[in-house]
Amino acid sequence: MRYINGEREEGCAFCNQAQLPDCAENLIIHRGQRAFVILNRFPYTNGHLMAVPYQHVSTLEALDAETRTEMMELACRAVEVLKGLYHPHGFNIGINMGEAAGAGIAEHIHLHVVPRWTGDASFISVLGQTRILPETLEDTYHRVLQAWKDF
Repeated sequence: MRYINGEREEGCAFCNQAQLPDCAENLIIHRGQRAFVILNRFPYTNGHLMAVPYQHVSTLEALDAETRTEMMELACRAVEVLKGLYHPHGFNIGINMGEAAGAGIAEHIHLHVVPRWTGDASFISVLGQTRILPETLEDTYHRVLQAWKDF
């Protein structure tokens, strides 16, 4: 209910998550040297992943080239894993840099990898502003984690 009630945890959500152990509750799929992959806690679709640098910066240019490269490589691997697991028709991949650009956590840059299917923006999503996901976040975590390990 934190999301609905507008309650925010103290500090940066991504920095906080990076300090926690790997498990379904914490949603981290993979830890790299400079960045990690985590499921979006409030996904647009099942399999909505994010590549997040460990470094707490708000802009892409504030990251060193090695971190930007690792984030892109993690995004590419995420696409391949999600293709094999969910067979999406396409992907939205991008960075919302700054609150005005739609960043929910503007203080910590992150890259979204969102699998998409033809027709997934149904009338419920468009008119009712409600998303329907066919599996729980915990089920998604376990499926994506296993697929990531098997990749």
